[in-house]
Amino acid sequence: MHADRSPAKDMLTPSGRRAPRSLIYAVAACTGLGVVLWILLIGLAPYLKSIGSGWNRVVYAVFAPTCHQIDSRCITVFGHPMAVCARCLGIYLGFLVGTILFPWYNRRQQALALPRARTFVCLTIPIGVDTIGNLLTLWSTPHLLRLGLGWAWGMVLPFYFIPGLVDVLTRRA
Repeated sequence: MHADRSPAKDMLTPSGRRAPRSLIYAVAACTGLGVVLWILLIGLAPYLKSIGSGWNRVVYAVFAPTCHQIDSRCITVFGHPMAVCARCLGIYLGFLVGTILFPWYNRRQQALALPRARTFVCLTIPIGVDTIGNLLTLWSTPHLLRLGLGWAWGMVLPFYFIPGLVDVLTRRA
């Protein structure tokens, strides 16, 4: 006889509540869809500007509270800077990749365990040092490195966000 290797239908949230896998996958899917739309909106701003649409100002304004939008730090598409800098774009792209990987990574787990604090700190130090170095004008990081540092840091964020959201949703149920 073979032992049943199928994953349990429920998982434990970080606070110890039971959550159906279907809820966890639905939260991951909705999060992924939201991030895709967010990233598309980032690229929409320069497109709208390139065709002379006044709506570009609205899209840039949406991202102004979350990013400095300094032209020299933004990747240019359609002849205009994207709505966020390369580092922020990397964070969003990394968040998307982390969201896609989240269900696969947790497919055989019994609980939604948060990543170790050491993992978060190790990914935060490089982006933090680079940000501070740029703010103090000690150096100017090229776009590709900004994008990569953002990507690495953004990839870990869904592993906190999704379990936290699932925890909140199961608390209300």
